[in-house]
Amino acid sequence: MSLSVAEREAFLADAHIAAVAVDAGAERAPLNVPVWYDYRPGGEVRFLTGGDSLKARLIVKAGRFSLLVQRVSPTYRYVSVEGPVVAATPTTLEELARIAARYLPADAVPGYVDSSDARALVTFRMRPERWLSADLGAL
Repeated sequence: MSLSVAEREAFLADAHIAAVAVDAGAERAPLNVPVWYDYRPGGEVRFLTGGDSLKARLIVKAGRFSLLVQRVSPTYRYVSVEGPVVAATPTTLEELARIAARYLPADAVPGYVDSSDARALVTFRMRPERWLSADLGAL
């Protein structure tokens, strides 16, 4: 069963590992890799990556990407969202800390941020245009 707008946005706002997918051209399948991300209902999807990574280069070229998050327990549920890149900017320490805090224990965030080279990272922001979602009920 499809999720309501509120349900899908709340699910996407939870901290899941996402798979980002982007067109990789005619010679290969789309690039599909895991990422940490941030989303607040009604807003943009944000994630950061190395500025000279293959993922970043392909997203800049395509101008859009999709993101999939899922849960397999206690029910199988997923949300897939796709849309255009609205910004690609150098990552700030605040952005790095905010995304890291979604995935790491609070006491680990400062060390993670201090050991990361935020200057080498870019933050992509995507405006959700198309959504797919489902909750398949109890397994």
